[in-house]
Amino acid sequence: MIPLSLAQIAGITGATLDRVPDAGALVSGPVVIDSREAAPGTLFAALPGERVDGHDFAAAAVAAGAVAVLASRPPGGPALIVPDVAAALASLARAVADRLPLLTIAAITGSSGKTTTKDLLAQIVERLGPTVAPVGSFNNELGHPLTVLRADERTRYLILELGARGRGHIAQLCAIAPPRLGAVLNVGRAHVGGYFADQAEVAQAKGELVEALPADGVAALNADDPEVLKMSSRTAARLITFGQASQADVRAADVTVDAEGRPSFTLITPTGAAPVRLNLRGEHNVSNALAAAALAGALGMAPAQVAEALSAAVARSRRRMEVTRLADGVTVINDAYNANPESMRAALTALATMAGGGRAFAVLGQMAELGGNSDAWHEEIGAFAARMGVSALIVVGAAATPMLAGAKSQPGWQGELLPVPDGPAAVAALSDRIGPGDAVLVKASRAVGLWTVADALVSEAAR
Repeated sequence: MIPLSLAQIAGITGATLDRVPDAGALVSGPVVIDSREAAPGTLFAALPGERVDGHDFAAAAVAAGAVAVLASRPPGGPALIVPDVAAALASLARAVADRLPLLTIAAITGSSGKTTTKDLLAQIVERLGPTVAPVGSFNNELGHPLTVLRADERTRYLILELGARGRGHIAQLCAIAPPRLGAVLNVGRAHVGGYFADQAEVAQAKGELVEALPADGVAALNADDPEVLKMSSRTAARLITFGQASQADVRAADVTVDAEGRPSFTLITPTGAAPVRLNLRGEHNVSNALAAAALAGALGMAPAQVAEALSAAVARSRRRMEVTRLADGVTVINDAYNANPESMRAALTALATMAGGGRAFAVLGQMAELGGNSDAWHEEIGAFAARMGVSALIVVGAAATPMLAGAKSQPGWQGELLPVPDGPAAVAALSDRIGPGDAVLVKASRAVGLWTVADALVSEAAR
């Protein structure tokens, strides 16, 4: 964060100073919302939560060196009092972005692949200059401004991931840190029946990103997704398309996937071509890599530079196609950070490839926030798992049980169906079945917490 005095922060946020002995005291460190991360020079934002209230930890943050607390009520120490802490964070982030004229902001949205694409783009543009990007999936009204506030005078590139829980959310995030470059990855069924009524509403929300781009900006759109391509009429920015479609400006040719599930392809751009070999697992990551390549090219990077950086990039965010080879020869694929119908299909396709000559086990849980579509779409995924030839489909929890009917509906499938109530039961079922050469995929929506199954398999193997 750029150094700002408490008086300056109060002016930006409309805060009232309370028990502040020196209004000129500088906040030079980051803004934190976890008192355990407080250190000299930081500002602690006391946010109310479902289980805990940040105000209860204000004294600990100040004791650890926080200059003051951004709070909605007096916490008993030096504080800036505002009506709404989250809104104050947004105002502060916008002020910081406005004070960094050399900063280039790129934003990424889509129903799936946002975090991976953000991580890839960050690793590419770090070669151009100091870069700030979110940790994990910091993509909402709290994580977004906190990421922006990590930028300072040295930062040249700010790579942001934009999530949405309804129409207007992405527009609000763009107002906090106005992007000059933006990429829309896809319009899928995530949150349809939850935050959105249908995919048309998803498309409307995701397109808010390209609407926010300036005329001298760049909008990268997925040529393989018709709903994304339609967004070309919603932006004044210069258009770049990416995808495997022959008409895409940035595309992949000669795509292959090795036995480890790692894709290779030839990156083709308007200024040249270069070979890419990704370290990430799953052919679906080709599209994510192309989106990152399109934005990097718009920043002036040559195809060979982009291809080299993509080939060197690693998975930075956990529980997204995270692969562990156990000592007993079992491969565990932990993709349990989140799930929707499209990402489920992509993960099951990768599982089939990585199982090779061994058996494929799919441990699948609920895809949340699908509303009235939930049963039908869970059944669809069960059918797809059977068509992918899984040896066993382990379905965790009552909400995911329609997957069983989907798998049963597939003629000729000889796999095993195992409904289990929870993660420990899934681990027990696997322990009696898996052996050397087998591959296990673990995937569900984040609320299910199914990564505990992958963690348990890895822990048991390490004993």
